[in-house]
Amino acid sequence: MVNTPLNDSDPKKSEAGEPAGSASQAAGPTQGTAADGAKTLQEIVAALQAEVADLKDKWLRAHAEVDNIRKRAEREREEAAKYSITKLARDIVAVGDNFQRAIDAVPAGAADKDPALKSFLDGVTMTERELLNVLDRHGIKRVQPMNEQFNPHLHQAVAQVPRTDVPSGTIVEVYQAGYTIEERVLRPAMVGVAQGGPKPAGVPDGAGPVPPPANENTPPA
Repeated sequence: MVNTPLNDSDPKKSEAGEPAGSASQAAGPTQGTAADGAKTLQEIVAALQAEVADLKDKWLRAHAEVDNIRKRAEREREEAAKYSITKLARDIVAVGDNFQRAIDAVPAGAADKDPALKSFLDGVTMTERELLNVLDRHGIKRVQPMNEQFNPHLHQAVAQVPRTDVPSGTIVEVYQAGYTIEERVLRPAMVGVAQGGPKPAGVPDGAGPVPPPANENTPPA
């Protein structure tokens, strides 16, 4: 029998005699791939979390904006309901002025001497009172600021009256009543304001003379 020499390229020898290091070298890339995969997964999770946080922030902002729009619309609707009659109210209060002029035109004591005049005066007075009640039910109130301190937001000063018996800035004449509608001034009261009197309560000593009321409609001193 002829002995066949061994060949290094023999598949059996290669399989049986493969070094152990080859297996570790093959495992190395596999471990690296797993680590890279874990790292990539963490990055994906982090990116998704950031996206969720961003979307939540946008949702909260959008919700707040919608809520603000709703509140603004409600406020505008309420104001429209309150002040929609403003123009009509200005015309109606002028009617009330005429009732007041008719009442003031009757001399004091004259109605007691004339039954017909008294009946007429009572009728005008009752009509004016009912008109004021109707206006009040719609949020419109008359402003009669006699003996009050001047308020430029409610009153229009048309005269300055020298008076030393009342504090400066006190309203001593009301030439035309004012009106308010809810929280707004419908028409300022036309008034005469005292000047030359003592300081109003609350003004510190040494503050100097009380200046005329700060109103653009105040006549020059």
